[in-house]
Amino acid sequence: MNNPPQFTPMNKYLSGEIRKVLISLKLDESLKVDEVQPKVEVPAAESHGDYSTNIAMVLSRKINKNPLEFAEELKMLLLQSDLKYVNTIEVVKPGFINFYLNTDWLYELCEYVLASGTKNVAKKDIGKNTKIQIEFVSANPTGPLHVGNGWWAAYGDSLARLLKRCGYNVVKEYYVNDTGGQIRVLGESILAAKNNLEAPENGYRGDYIDELAKDYRGPEDIYSAGKWAAELILENIKLTLLKMNVEFDSWYSQNYIEQGGATAETLEELSKLGLIYESDGATYLASEKLGDSRDRVLIKSNGDITYTFGDIAYHRDKFLKRKFDKVIDVFGADHHGQVATLKAAVKAFGIDETNLEIQIGQMISLVGAKMSKRSGNFVKLEDFLNEVGVDATRLMPLMNSIDQATVLDIDLVKSTSMENPVYYMQYAYARICSIEKRAKLLKDVISCNDEINLHLLSNYREISLLKVISEFEDVVLDAADSRKPHKITAWTKQLASSFHSFYHDCKVLDESEIELTRARLSLVKATKITLAVSLEILGVTLPEHM
Repeated sequence: MNNPPQFTPMNKYLSGEIRKVLISLKLDESLKVDEVQPKVEVPAAESHGDYSTNIAMVLSRKINKNPLEFAEELKMLLLQSDLKYVNTIEVVKPGFINFYLNTDWLYELCEYVLASGTKNVAKKDIGKNTKIQIEFVSANPTGPLHVGNGWWAAYGDSLARLLKRCGYNVVKEYYVNDTGGQIRVLGESILAAKNNLEAPENGYRGDYIDELAKDYRGPEDIYSAGKWAAELILENIKLTLLKMNVEFDSWYSQNYIEQGGATAETLEELSKLGLIYESDGATYLASEKLGDSRDRVLIKSNGDITYTFGDIAYHRDKFLKRKFDKVIDVFGADHHGQVATLKAAVKAFGIDETNLEIQIGQMISLVGAKMSKRSGNFVKLEDFLNEVGVDATRLMPLMNSIDQATVLDIDLVKSTSMENPVYYMQYAYARICSIEKRAKLLKDVISCNDEINLHLLSNYREISLLKVISEFEDVVLDAADSRKPHKITAWTKQLASSFHSFYHDCKVLDESEIELTRARLSLVKATKITLAVSLEILGVTLPEHM
């Protein structure tokens, strides 16, 4: 098997060269300069160079030097080290070091992307096969999925795709709350509808309840009716998620946790740790002493196990039984109060609480055209998928960080215009496919085996597109590390924008300029490779024509 091609991103290369210079200065040993990773970034303004670093300002106070003077000292040492690709280095107030590069590195980048293909580009092993579980959606099987559930489905699934590309061993899990009071209330709601009675005060309502009630043929027992309905609802949930191209590796039952001995084992272990006490017939976890805001009820006075206890036993099962190295929970904003409790419980079991990450998603509001159907007081995810399409349902939740409340304009999402981000990105891919199809008619382009001269790519639009492509691997690593797949969306929009500008200003297929055509087709292919990978991470399809 051939090893995949290697390429060092320019910011990493410059950071390494700066670190070498810092080590050579033999600064105060307490700084541990050999462990410093200078931050090198693309500046906001092109006039400030291709890359810039603030390392002189970061270190100057610690070594008692003027940041501007220290930056000049670093500049002189960097110039003496004969850096590849660097034409000019400048220092600007209050101590930034700016690098102006030649374009050779961009041509090497293009060759790397072409050699890597979709299989290897931006595929980094930062995860080192770390076993990581992502639990998301996990909606109670008491009703159809709604649009809010779909929001977390898109996030969780794309995060899993992202982490897998970065070398993590990822398991996607749906926790099925298939026991307890909500199942009894579901059954009570089904029987009430079946017998033309008022729904219970905290019961479930909507067309789906009426439809289930019509089909129920079991005994007049609320638990039997609830269990029957929950199983049907869960099957519908699975089908809806499959339609959204979201597949789970595991569907884990709360009933298994409660009836399989996990709660009993958890209670015994917490008791041995002196964290259990009883009050007014209920059993409590003394979680306040572990950092929670108050102690939590685990078993009610009527003997019912609380959600909190089930979740604690479930997380003990994740870490101690199934041996996940890290766990990521994706919760809605209404579950914010669970964070401190679960962190406290994990800590009690002797697990580093940083290995439990909880992502809290905020509310989504819909504006624009009215949805055609509603169930109860929510918009069904299945109806939303039918109305706006799978790709839009996948991408729109990934436009912003999930911890930001979102207002979604349905009219815009359904439009086929460049204002629609889904259409904008997919149209870039379709344009590339159209170019490649037409290129096959140019025999001179595809029949010649001569080496392609990428140095012919000197137009501003060509260089700008290459620079965007050059940022892809860093964006993937940053998005994976920060658990923010919306950063992939932002980069993909930038890539699509740069490609559309290139397409408008640069004639790709020109029979009078065969060498330039070959070079531009190489750039188009590199764009296609990175665009395909980014859209695959986001779970968006790749249309060859639109």
